[in-house]
Amino acid sequence: MVKEATGKLNYKKTFILGFGFFAISLVWPLYNNYVPLFLKEFFPSQLVVNSIMTLDNILAIFLIPFISAVSDNTHTRFGRRKPFIMIGLPISALMFILLPMFSNDLLLFLIIITVLNFSMAIYRGPTVALMPDMIPSHQRSEANAVINFMGGLAAVFVLYGGSRLYKINNNLPFVATGIVMLISLLVIIFFIKEPSTYSKSESDEKVKIISTLKDIIRSKDSKTLHLLFAILFWFIGYQGMEATFSNYIVHYIGLPKHESGIILSAFAAAFLIFAIPSGFIGKKLGKRKAILIGLTTDVFIFIIIGLMGPVGIIPFNKYTMIALLAVAGIFWSLVNINSYPYIVEGVDETKVGTYTGFYYFSSSVAAITGPLIFGLFVDIIGFNVLFFLTAISFVVALLFMYTIVQTKKTE
Repeated sequence: MVKEATGKLNYKKTFILGFGFFAISLVWPLYNNYVPLFLKEFFPSQLVVNSIMTLDNILAIFLIPFISAVSDNTHTRFGRRKPFIMIGLPISALMFILLPMFSNDLLLFLIIITVLNFSMAIYRGPTVALMPDMIPSHQRSEANAVINFMGGLAAVFVLYGGSRLYKINNNLPFVATGIVMLISLLVIIFFIKEPSTYSKSESDEKVKIISTLKDIIRSKDSKTLHLLFAILFWFIGYQGMEATFSNYIVHYIGLPKHESGIILSAFAAAFLIFAIPSGFIGKKLGKRKAILIGLTTDVFIFIIIGLMGPVGIIPFNKYTMIALLAVAGIFWSLVNINSYPYIVEGVDETKVGTYTGFYYFSSSVAAITGPLIFGLFVDIIGFNVLFFLTAISFVVALLFMYTIVQTKKTE
């Protein structure tokens, strides 16, 4: 188990623990890059395309918090979280392999998307909850940095490598990703050992989602509620941008389909490189301050990118955009790496899975509303509004972060 008595993080075992998040992060960058392009062949409206992209999150918004809470009270010889991973991950891998093969048949394509996202929802929450299960509170920023490093590695792998494979054959990126997902599953099964015993209160107390949410709303400490709203808005900006980016590059800028993945991989690569340093920065400066720095800087970067393009005041240049997205990825890591440890900080061990579910609830609401909002504005105004919407969303998130009162319990 990764939890160490000495207080020093076991990096080797934490990297192994990160294979769960690695498997999750293999899917979404490739999915969000190419599925909108597949859908655009059927629907000219970006709002319709982005609406379909939210179908998975409409399902996940209720399923992930429920399954995360159920996993808190699940006890098997494999552990609390692993049974959900062992069910959901292989189904996801199979559906992902089948995805491009049926992209010309709208009905089958939508069925595969639905099954894929249902199976992803089964294991996403329990996978993320593994980290606080096995890592003490004071090490979670560092551990989350390592785990998100694995996620960033997966994103670079599928965006850049997938773009190269896509030029050879449309199916290759999805087949390769499915195979790597299955390899990750084997690593989780054979090399991650969940705690075999829990305290009486942890194993016997049944955590109720609704009652816990009421406690959060009624609490005099507004940290969790305001942080959930901040998470909602920064993911509205991120998810809306990501769902629209590939069509922005292809149908607005006019570059080939595979270029969208290459350009966006700069963001993922920068996130990867600075994932672990961001954990140290969060520990040194405090998680809240690190998030504020990341959000503020990215607001300015997205405004600059928004001024680029065929009708922008700054001429579009692919390499300038790659450089700007790389810088944005650095500061996005400060936000993303420190947010989850911040929300589970000081939480009773019996409620970690439930709070994990709330984290995903906020991000799932954002993944529904973000693409819809962005798609609507793109249809009305045009693709040139894309990055300004992201900047506005980040500003709202900043306002919520500023309302969090500093105490000894909240960094």
